Amino acid sequence: MVTQEMLDRINTLYHKSQATGLTEEEKQEQAQLRQEYIAAIRASMRGTLNSISIREPDGSITDLGKKYGGVRDE
Repeated sequence: MVTQEMLDRINTLYHKSQATGLTEEEKQEQAQLRQEYIAAIRASMRGTLNSISIREPDGSITDLGKKYGGVRDE
């Protein structure tokens, strides 16, 4: 989950990298935060895409989460 503190720290490290550069520790922290951010965005997108249903021309409904996303009936 992406928190506001995480976003603030990502932005702080970015601005510092542009202004003065980062230490090796800060570069590692920046890389870790970016990986966590990307993972959270991917999970959010997957959840959104898995909840999409399409009405086919014949009137049937295709649940994309079940068809492509591995979502099972509950």
